[in-house]
Amino acid sequence: MEESLDVQYAYGLAPNAKIYLVEAASSAFSDLFAAVKVASGLVASAGGGEVTMSWGGAEFSGETSDDSYFTTSKVVYFASAGDSAGTEYPCVSPNVVCVGGTGNSRNPTTGKFEGFVAWGDTGGGISQYEARPTWQGALSSTVGANRGAPDVAAVADPNTGVWIYDSASGTGAWSIEGGTSAASPVTAALANGAGHFYASSLVEHQQIYATLGVPEAGWINVTSGWCNYYDGYLATGTWNLCTGLGSPYGPAYK
Repeated sequence: MEESLDVQYAYGLAPNAKIYLVEAASSAFSDLFAAVKVASGLVASAGGGEVTMSWGGAEFSGETSDDSYFTTSKVVYFASAGDSAGTEYPCVSPNVVCVGGTGNSRNPTTGKFEGFVAWGDTGGGISQYEARPTWQGALSSTVGANRGAPDVAAVADPNTGVWIYDSASGTGAWSIEGGTSAASPVTAALANGAGHFYASSLVEHQQIYATLGVPEAGWINVTSGWCNYYDGYLATGTWNLCTGLGSPYGPAYK
């Protein structure tokens, strides 16, 4: 189901992309990093693009030594912020665009879309080990000396999730799924569909944060909702610890 979700929404939003599905031998970080290396090589050899990672785990001391896995030239890395309170690796790596989760607010009578809200279960927060990158300098009053996450956000709440087709799942061929496992491939696909490929995640981050505080500069600022059960982060301001800068309008954000 996870693979169906990732591939179908990558393809649905970037139908002209060449999509590689790379499977790790296990969920151990060593095997996942090996898979990232393979994916990076494939994307770079194809001329550049995006690697999206719908996985993550608890932060750990020494994680900064693994940040080098996300530095292949011509590749921009995206990762899910997680589906529970707190931060996850590799999403908090400064070499990765961290994608949090939103929900959709609709009129209960007409079903008309009314706006985005923060998904209460999205991951987000301040990294324990990663220093604040230069492109988050304007956020020092919020995040202090460490990296804040997520950078941006996209559809994730399973209650307002996305339809996928997966004949092998136990829930039948069609089902509605969610989680930031949807948010990361959706955002990576929008970056790809824009047809403007950056040389690294650093450049992508610089372009993203250059829009901080600029109204309607490609991001829909999410100012409703909360996340993180323990700290109770609110989705307020031009950047927050639930949805970052907000949800992309679409390819126009590039």
